Amino acid sequence: MEKDLELRTKRFALAVIKFSSSLPRTRELEVLARQLLRAATSIGANYREANRGVSRADFANKVGTVQKEAAETQYWLELLIESNLCPNQAAASLQEESSELLCDFYIDRQKIEAITFSTFYFTLSTFDDHPRP
Repeated sequence: MEKDLELRTKRFALAVIKFSSSLPRTRELEVLARQLLRAATSIGANYREANRGVSRADFANKVGTVQKEAAETQYWLELLIESNLCPNQAAASLQEESSELLCDFYIDRQKIEAITFSTFYFTLSTFDDHPRP
């Protein structure tokens, strides 16, 4: 799944690049497009880095950063859509994909945190004569 998400985040970044390059050159759109580009391209870069983390905790922390970037991407897309400064259909499809990615990252992080907690609890219980609730 992680390679699939790496590929999806790269495709998403490329779609955002194509989208932002197609926008008219106005002051407002340049500011919004720049912010969108930074956040959207950061998603894939940070997810790739997370997959190369040195521990489960490192992975979970970096996926948290990915979630923040995906949420920020959604914010910039919402501004573009609600301001009526760009084609809504193109921005809406990007917003849909960013929502799906955010959901997938949330699931990834929940799984790894559950595994980390279970491992931690198991480790504690092996050194403790008192059962834990």
